[in-house]
Amino acid sequence: MDRLFEFVVNHYVLASLFVAFLVAILVLESRRGGSKISAQGAITLINKDEAVVVDIRDRKEFGEGRITGSVNIPLSSLKSRVSELNKFKEKQIIVADKMGQHSAMAVKQLNAEGFTNVVRLNGGIADWKSSNLPLVKK
Repeated sequence: MDRLFEFVVNHYVLASLFVAFLVAILVLESRRGGSKISAQGAITLINKDEAVVVDIRDRKEFGEGRITGSVNIPLSSLKSRVSELNKFKEKQIIVADKMGQHSAMAVKQLNAEGFTNVVRLNGGIADWKSSNLPLVKK
């Protein structure tokens, strides 16, 4: 650890460039995944704008509890089943997953397919539950 500190002090230009590139990559990747929305913001969009929730969890997790009116298309089959969402192309789409980790990939895929109003649920269904919001079970 002492040698790392010594390296940073002796090569502060290299170290600062490394940190700058790391920050740039993190910012770029977070923007690629689309904007995030809180659970409360999602409720507003669902009630006011009639947004559609696309749940990308697998069928088992979806059956354990889902947001009312959500459409289940697992991430692994999103590319082949994207045509099911064409009727919602003009509406706001909220992508929800288990904890908010995989929804960025789904947003990227939907954007590539021409969907422009796509956001991801920050924290996923776990955040929805922690906000004491209702989930429907089959």
